[in-house]
Amino acid sequence: LLQNLGINPANIGFSTLTMESDKFICVREKVGEQAQVVIIDMSDPMAPIRRPISAESAIMNPASKVIALKAGKTLQIFNIEMKSKMKSHTMAEEVIFWKWVSVNTVALVTETTVYHWSMEGDSQPVKMFDRHASLAGCQMIHYRTDEYQKWLLLIGISAQQNRVVGAMQLYSVDRKVSQPIEGHAAAFAEFKSEGNAKPATLFCFAVRSPAGGKLHIIEVGQPAAGNQPFVKKAVDVFFPPEAQTDFPVAMQIGAKHGVIYLITKYGYLHLYDLESGVCIYVNRVSADTIFVTAPHEPTSGIIGVNKKGQVLSICVEEDNVVNYATNVLQNPDLGLRLAIRSNLAGAEELFVRKFSTLFAQGSYAEAAKVAASAPKGVLRTSDTVRKFQSIPAQPGQASPLLQYFGILLDQGQLNKLESLELCRPVLQQGRKQLLEKWLKEDKLECSEELGDLVKTADPTLALSVYLRANVPSKVIQCFAETGQFQKIVLYAKKVGCVPDWIFLLRSVMRVSPDQGLQFSQMLVREEEPLANTDQIVDVFMENSLIQQCTSFLLDALKNNLPAEGHLQTRLLEMNLIHAPQVADAILGNQMFTHYDRAHIAQLCEKAGLLQRALEHYTDLYDIKRAVVHTHLLNPEWLVSFFGSLSVEDSLACLHALLSASIRQNLQLCVQVASKYHEQLGTQSLVELFESFKSYEGLFYFLGSIVNFSQDPDVHLKYIQAACKTGQIKEVERICRESNCYNPERVKNFLKEAKLTDQLPLIIVCDRFDFVHDLVLYLYRNNLQKYIEIYVQKVNPSRIPAVVGGLLDVDCSEEVIKNLIMVVRGQFSTDELVAEVEKRNRLKLLLPWLESRSHEGCEEPATHNALAKIYIDSNSSPERFLRENACYDSRVVGRYCEKRDPHLAFVAYERGQCDLELIKVCNENSLFKSEARYLVRRKDPELWAHVLEETNPARRQLIDQVVQTALSETQDPEEVSVTVKAFMTADLPNELIELLEKIVLDNSVFSEHRNLQNLLILTAIKADRTRVMDYISRLDNYDAPDIANIAVSSALYEEAFAIFRKFDVNASAIQVLIEHIGNLDRAYEFAERCNEPAVWSQLARAQLQKDLVKEAIDSYIRADDPSSYLEVVQAASRSNNWEDLVKFLQMARKKGRESYIETELIFALAKTGRLSELEDCINGPNNAHIQQVGDRCYEEGMYEAAKLLYSSVSNFARLASTLVHLGEYQAAVDSVLCMCGWAGVPPCTAVWSSHCHSRG
Repeated sequence: LLQNLGINPANIGFSTLTMESDKFICVREKVGEQAQVVIIDMSDPMAPIRRPISAESAIMNPASKVIALKAGKTLQIFNIEMKSKMKSHTMAEEVIFWKWVSVNTVALVTETTVYHWSMEGDSQPVKMFDRHASLAGCQMIHYRTDEYQKWLLLIGISAQQNRVVGAMQLYSVDRKVSQPIEGHAAAFAEFKSEGNAKPATLFCFAVRSPAGGKLHIIEVGQPAAGNQPFVKKAVDVFFPPEAQTDFPVAMQIGAKHGVIYLITKYGYLHLYDLESGVCIYVNRVSADTIFVTAPHEPTSGIIGVNKKGQVLSICVEEDNVVNYATNVLQNPDLGLRLAIRSNLAGAEELFVRKFSTLFAQGSYAEAAKVAASAPKGVLRTSDTVRKFQSIPAQPGQASPLLQYFGILLDQGQLNKLESLELCRPVLQQGRKQLLEKWLKEDKLECSEELGDLVKTADPTLALSVYLRANVPSKVIQCFAETGQFQKIVLYAKKVGCVPDWIFLLRSVMRVSPDQGLQFSQMLVREEEPLANTDQIVDVFMENSLIQQCTSFLLDALKNNLPAEGHLQTRLLEMNLIHAPQVADAILGNQMFTHYDRAHIAQLCEKAGLLQRALEHYTDLYDIKRAVVHTHLLNPEWLVSFFGSLSVEDSLACLHALLSASIRQNLQLCVQVASKYHEQLGTQSLVELFESFKSYEGLFYFLGSIVNFSQDPDVHLKYIQAACKTGQIKEVERICRESNCYNPERVKNFLKEAKLTDQLPLIIVCDRFDFVHDLVLYLYRNNLQKYIEIYVQKVNPSRIPAVVGGLLDVDCSEEVIKNLIMVVRGQFSTDELVAEVEKRNRLKLLLPWLESRSHEGCEEPATHNALAKIYIDSNSSPERFLRENACYDSRVVGRYCEKRDPHLAFVAYERGQCDLELIKVCNENSLFKSEARYLVRRKDPELWAHVLEETNPARRQLIDQVVQTALSETQDPEEVSVTVKAFMTADLPNELIELLEKIVLDNSVFSEHRNLQNLLILTAIKADRTRVMDYISRLDNYDAPDIANIAVSSALYEEAFAIFRKFDVNASAIQVLIEHIGNLDRAYEFAERCNEPAVWSQLARAQLQKDLVKEAIDSYIRADDPSSYLEVVQAASRSNNWEDLVKFLQMARKKGRESYIETELIFALAKTGRLSELEDCINGPNNAHIQQVGDRCYEEGMYEAAKLLYSSVSNFARLASTLVHLGEYQAAVDSVLCMCGWAGVPPCTAVWSSHCHSRG
């Protein structure tokens, strides 16, 4: 019951519950506000799966946990287990019904079309057919296809004339045609009739029409080749009297039993035989409607769900159905067909009786068919076989026995007895191919007896029989007899048989050594070998199969296990004796490591394999005995062999080789020493070669490592060996290129060696700065020509040091001068000057320096030296320093600092050496020169440096800048940079001094606008007492900007003075009013200026102070009516009506504003100027007369009101006004005028007012 699983009964219905197969039930529910889908796996129904899914429809795949969901026109398919979306598609039409028609295809039904949507790849829905008009307006309840999806069926129902009418559309995919059919339920079936080779596709459908119920069974499409057409059936469907409105709702096929399950709306089950259409059973199985069904595969029955939520399974009871059909229905033919079709019990006596009858009649073929088709094999016995054997064959015909076996073969497999009895005559006839065919088709039951029978004719075929019969001993015997030795091990392992493997191996060896090799390899290939390896080797050796045994052992021992050491020894021993080259190859592959190495080494030496013997010997005596035969050994291998020896053994072997033949083995020893010097020790190898006085060997050995060694001794020994072997060029190279030797030791060795060529010594001394020693050595040994070679060819740049050395040994000046002239221009003049200068011999260079200068040499060092000489000799040094452009100012300036600071200043000034110049000026109080330099330099960063507070000489420097430097300059940029520097340094007072000097002292910059601005602004910031003076004295500054800054700095008088000076009167009076707050001064200023803008500002201020009369007067003088609203309000509050009239009359001249004219009329009324008022209202105006009249009336100004009401002919208000004035007759006239004009009786209110006034 689905309710027991938590399913809401309201959700158990056709629209919310789907069941595509007997695997899953899918229900859509709403729990609270959340939509859910419940999936019930029928293999575990007590554990339903709930998922929060909002969809209009959900159908589960018939085989797997794949769900299809529909929401609107969007279709999606999800794999629940993988939690992934498989496919999605948006339809152009609404899908009104859908269903899985196979495990990978969904049928989609819209209002007009039917589609199939495959799950394969990225395929889209494919249109299958258009819906027939007969299904219009129907509710779709089912969609079916045949097994091959060649026939498609759409089923719908509709209510017509108080009954439910079924409509179906049958569509042929191949012919692309549809046929409308009236029907309620239908299904397709694949049914194989008796005598037909292939099944036919049957279309079964049931209909309840007004005439009654019918079940139709017809074959669709053309019958298969060789098939008899199925005879269509049409049988009545019984509906009981109490179910007159009942109709079919579901149909399923029981394929196993060949029956039709038909379910009606009222819960009745109808069971029909598919072949004959006979009704087998009818009963009500559910009181509630079963609204969804599916085939129940385990029972070949039907499963369904009813409205109550019950899940029902209905099937045929196999043990009783045959008896029921035979005895209850009294239909033995139906019972026989059911028994044959489904192999069911219950009709044994019928089959035996029928067989006996047919056999007695001589209908042997028919009897054979009955025996073959009898269920449970009740007639397939030895008695039946004997009966057929007893019947002799007719001439020209097959024997009844063979006919019987032929029928059995057509229907399936023969049993053991039948297989033996059939094969015996076939083999006697030599028709072995028939046996092979039957075995391939699995028509025979194989047994040991059958195998024995076949073996006499064909052992290979018998092997196939034994294999199928599972007779291991006979199988292995046949494998051996047929030479299939490689299969024996596999088969024995598979069936768990343990034969005598060694015996089998000996048998195989006698037949084929190569197959024996393969067999032996299979025996030991498993983790647990099937036979002992030693025994297998013995079998090979018994037959002297050295090659095969070697192959076997190479494969068997490939894992190189310690326990196999004796086998490894045995393998190498047999090959060293019989095939030394094979043994050499095996040893060369280094496959084995656990054999007896000493024994194998001796065998190798005896076999002439000295290299392998050396690889295995461990005793030094044996090694030395073998190693000296170098002519029999590969030199490259021998060199590598030394790498496996210990240090002591290697040195001993090298000694043995040199002792045996130094000429023959020297090159080999050098190679070994070169390769293994790091392990053997370079010192030990050097001593070895030296012990044999082999300097040639030492030279070649050290030559191979010297380029990679950083050992100073190696390089020294190499130089010594090269000298002793006459390799002077190599000595030069190593002295020039090596960075590792000890220069002192090499220098001393070369001096002691007394070489004919002193170039190596020169190279060493040049590289490692032994030039002084070199000069002394060469000069004292009368080798002066090498001094010239050194400075001319080796390193001309070393001449400064050579000159220094020659001066130290008191060499004549002429020699030195000549030497310098020879190599001129190829060395550092600075160094040469330094060498000579530190020996106080600088003048020695004067001629050479002057000649270089005259030649146009611009090298700074040359001119530096000349400057020094001129300074020391006082030969017009300042002129030289100012005019010469080539010397280094910093070098020469530093040279002059202690000698003459002024010359140092000249040198630094010329080179713009700022910091050095400042330092020398500060130390020597040269502030005036420093100030001039700074002004001319125009460098903001330099100014920032000297104006730092940390500069102790800042004040003195500023004084000189103000008093001297800036007074002398005519360059605006110099002034600008200087002023900016003072501003950046935040020195306002000093800046004021500077600017006063520039601006106030009648310089060329006195009228400079920016400087005047800056002076005033700086004073505002630093010294406010000077501001007023500057304002008065200066005329070319930006007055408005300066004045505004003064205002923001609370210097209001100064700001006022600026505005007044430059006639910015509006801003000036604004300062008086807003900041100074003196309206009297403001009035005086306005009188003096007499400008409209000034009067306007004053008027505004007066109005704010409630000086209404004064404000109106000021507005009039300003001729400014713009503030008429404020003026009217203020005058009204203070009753200044006379003044207001003046203001409004002025304002009316400026613009005819309605408000101005209205207020003017009222003001005239207030002042009693009725004649002016009358003139005003009688003339053109924009005033609101009625409004002014009402105001006058309310304030008791009835005379004015009378004029105003008369002007606008408001007789009612006029009458009231006249009453107040006592002019009663005029009031009556006014009322009568009003009435006559309007054509109505006099107003009651007016008369009431009139009477009230009369008392």
